[in-house]
Amino acid sequence: MDYLLNGGKLVIGLVALLVVIRLLGKKYLSQMTPYDVVYLLVFGGVLEESLYDEKISIPMFLFSVVVWATAIYAVEKIVTLSNPLRISIKGETDRLIHDGKINKKLMEKNQLEMEQLRTMLRMQGIFSLREVRDLFIEPGGEISINQYAKYKPVAVQDMNLENREEEPTVLLIDEGKIKKEVLDFIGKTEAWLYAEMRHLGHGNLQHILYCEWSKTEGFFIKTNADVSNSQK
Repeated sequence: MDYLLNGGKLVIGLVALLVVIRLLGKKYLSQMTPYDVVYLLVFGGVLEESLYDEKISIPMFLFSVVVWATAIYAVEKIVTLSNPLRISIKGETDRLIHDGKINKKLMEKNQLEMEQLRTMLRMQGIFSLREVRDLFIEPGGEISINQYAKYKPVAVQDMNLENREEEPTVLLIDEGKIKKEVLDFIGKTEAWLYAEMRHLGHGNLQHILYCEWSKTEGFFIKTNADVSNSQK
C-alpha cells in the first residue's frame, strides 16, 4: 500500500510540474531566474515531505500542489501588471560595461570578480575584454554582449584577408593586485610586468583595475579612471 501511495504522489507531482511549466510558457526552459529556483525548491520540499510522511494522504498532497501551482501562476500574472513589483521579485538586467567602461558598483552588486567575468566571456567565444563595448547580465545570470564593430565576425575569405591566429589572453592585474600565479604560468616575472607598465605610463599599479595580456595582442588595460559608478 505504501508503494502505491508514494507512486501516486510522484505521478501527481510530475504532472503538476509539467502543467505549471506549460502554463508559464517555453521561456522557462531556457531562462531560469532566482525566483524560479525558489519555487522549484519549495516544490521539492513539498514532494519530499509527502513521500516520507504517511499521514499525508494523496488528497492532502494534491491540495498542497494545487496551492503551490496557483500561487506561482498568480505571481507570474501580477508581475506583468507592475514593473516595480516585477523588478523586486524577478530582478532586472544590469549593464556591467557601457561603452567600454566597467561599472564597479554593479559588479559588486552581482558579486562578480574579473576572472569570473572573463570565464563568462570565454563561454561566449570572446577571449579579450578589449572586444566588449557593452555587456549586460540578465536576471537569470546569462550575459548579453555588444562587441565593438571592428571585432564583430566577418567572413575573411570574402575579403581576401589572411586569418591570423590569436593567442588567448591572461589576467595579470586584478583591481591593483598582481596575479603572481598567472605570471609563473606564462613564464614572466614581476620585474618584467613593472617595466612594461612603466613603459605604458602606468607607474602605480594600484590605479589599474584590469590588465590582460597575450603574445599576439599585447596589453589591454582599464584603470580606475575608466570606471562608471552609476546605478543603472
